Amino acid sequence: MDMLNSGQEVAGKREQNRRRNRHAILTAARICFKEQGYENTTIRDLIQKTDLASGTFYNYFRSKQDIFAALLTDFLSGLNEHLIRSRRSANSAEDFIHCAYLALYSATARDPLIYELAHSNDRALKELFGSDILELIMMSLEDDVRNAIEQKILPDIDLEYLCAAFFGVAYETSLMVARRVHQQPEHADEEVNRATDFSTALFTGGLAKLTTLP
Repeated sequence: MDMLNSGQEVAGKREQNRRRNRHAILTAARICFKEQGYENTTIRDLIQKTDLASGTFYNYFRSKQDIFAALLTDFLSGLNEHLIRSRRSANSAEDFIHCAYLALYSATARDPLIYELAHSNDRALKELFGSDILELIMMSLEDDVRNAIEQKILPDIDLEYLCAAFFGVAYETSLMVARRVHQQPEHADEEVNRATDFSTALFTGGLAKLTTLP
């Protein structure tokens, strides 16, 4: 029993150390990307910022693109859970749209570096678009929209086009929110509300018209 407990304790400490090192690398990456820009940051910069040995660093990430993908994946995973809760608590089409976009733009304003990185790192982003996390986000969006249609919260219109429109507006407008908040961080709340109201009005104003399409 003592040997079993000892083994579990060692494994627990190893996992804690793994998480601590990964967190240190991602924190260093955030700082360097913000201060120097993604393109100007080198792996050597990141290693020096963490005080980890280079061999330890490469046990976690092989490149800056891997770090970028990890930052964005962590961001999207937490955001997706928030979006699901927001959409499923809605009682009307306007509420469904407004709450989801408010959650998205608020998260973007709190962490504009993520979307700025996404905008400046096309190759890594394209690779991420083929990953499980974005597929999961699209699937959860489709599930929530389908349920909202069945509950008559949203009108019965083309599901795939509607989800594509929701996602497209979300992505491009989030980039704009990130850029504006980065330029004028003191206006973050104002920018979030402006983007949310714009996106909500864009869809709620067009939904009635969409129901008349064949």
